[in-house]
Amino acid sequence: MNSPLIVTGCLVLSLFWTGTAAGKPNVLFIAVDDMNDWVGSLGNTPSALTPNMDRLAERGLNFVNAHTAGVFCAPSRSSIFTGQFASTTGCYRTATYFYDHSDIRPMQVSFAKGGYQTFGAGKLFHHPAGNIDQRGWTEFFLRSQRQRESGWPLDSWSDEVPFPDPFPNSIYNRGKEIKGGLFLEWGPLPNEKEEEMADTVRANYAVSKLKEKHDTPFFLAVGFYAPHFPNYCPKKYFDLYDPSKIQLPPYKEDDLDDLPPRIRKNKINRAKLHHKRLVELDAVDDAIHGYLACMSYADAMVGRVLDALETSPYADNTIVVLWSDHGYHHGEKGDWGKHTLWERTSNVPFIWAGPGIAKGVKSDVTVSLIDMYPTLVDLCRLPRPAHKLEGKSIADTLTDPASARDRSVYLPFMEPGEYAIINRDWRYIHYLDGEELYDVQADPNEWENLASKPGHEEVKTNLIKQAPKSFAPPATKLNRRKHLVTEGESFRWEIK
Repeated sequence: MNSPLIVTGCLVLSLFWTGTAAGKPNVLFIAVDDMNDWVGSLGNTPSALTPNMDRLAERGLNFVNAHTAGVFCAPSRSSIFTGQFASTTGCYRTATYFYDHSDIRPMQVSFAKGGYQTFGAGKLFHHPAGNIDQRGWTEFFLRSQRQRESGWPLDSWSDEVPFPDPFPNSIYNRGKEIKGGLFLEWGPLPNEKEEEMADTVRANYAVSKLKEKHDTPFFLAVGFYAPHFPNYCPKKYFDLYDPSKIQLPPYKEDDLDDLPPRIRKNKINRAKLHHKRLVELDAVDDAIHGYLACMSYADAMVGRVLDALETSPYADNTIVVLWSDHGYHHGEKGDWGKHTLWERTSNVPFIWAGPGIAKGVKSDVTVSLIDMYPTLVDLCRLPRPAHKLEGKSIADTLTDPASARDRSVYLPFMEPGEYAIINRDWRYIHYLDGEELYDVQADPNEWENLASKPGHEEVKTNLIKQAPKSFAPPATKLNRRKHLVTEGESFRWEIK
């Protein structure tokens, strides 16, 4: 006799399998970078103008309580493509899981083994040379031959893309000689330069693939670098916002006082370096303006791809998944950036749409980006990899979100043994030198650390039980100059 659970699962999956041209749905997998929960359809303040993501949310399931699987680009993307947390792979700070764990079958290989054509472009993995997993792609798009011969770096802001004049452009960096990155740098570009921007080129590549004839199902993954710094985009996106009406996120002057010693010291120093300087320059709203503009630019590129899908033969049999690798602080807790276990880093846009998926629903059930791999295995009937997938399939939730029960999700930090456990009601954070606990319903800004307050022992105990019992040591450190070997259009890591 079939159990009710098995019967329900079969009914759910049958909704996805019926009516697709090749018996399996196509997948359009769209990533944005450093985009926090200011997307319009999430209803937060500040709120960006994101009409294309909003219309995707209107025809699908919009998860408002979705969380990253890593606190910055490298570990987040490693977790997404392996289906395993850093506490298992050791990739707390790196994306190159394929060096220590060549036995792991990444997501795109599962699609290839499942009979899919696989197309990739842009920031899907981390962006430096040697960080893209080359396995399993029918085609991975790079803008130039030089990129293929130098380890496949994204080079979103290399010589062939437009820069503002003057450069650097932001008041924070003006007059500096920038050598090691473009942090807190923003400014408008001429509108006529839009087609030269790296993210535009990647959007156009995705559009071109959707215009082609495909006789087998496809997995088309495109990653946009925006709104990652530098916040450069065409002026028309800056013009969408009135600078005098830019809303700032909520700040609390003594927000760091009740934190454990090491994280408090770190954030006090970081606030002095960045947030206080922006305040002195009267430039907090200017920096946020640049970020909002680039959110709107990223949204426009997403819109190009969605428009191409909607006018293609694949409109009715394609699952669309849109996600951001993590969020971003803009002065909350004195921070500018990610690399934290707080809401502003962890909460991300996460939207699903397509055949069998609930339409126009906003769900606050807690989910994690690591859930994508097992969910796609179920929906697309992919061969299950030999390694354990640590996320949870949300296939049932996509079909019937009202029946979903809340759960806690786990988020590792940058060192073994440090983590957060998050659900609809609580966020528990464990450091090697202390704890944080927030009642997120009563205190959504996470301003009052309850970890040492009486009456919360049982809550903490229950949350701690959901953390891993052991933590892998950090992965092998790979040095691009010493260990990256390029061979024609390919590359490999080698430690001699």
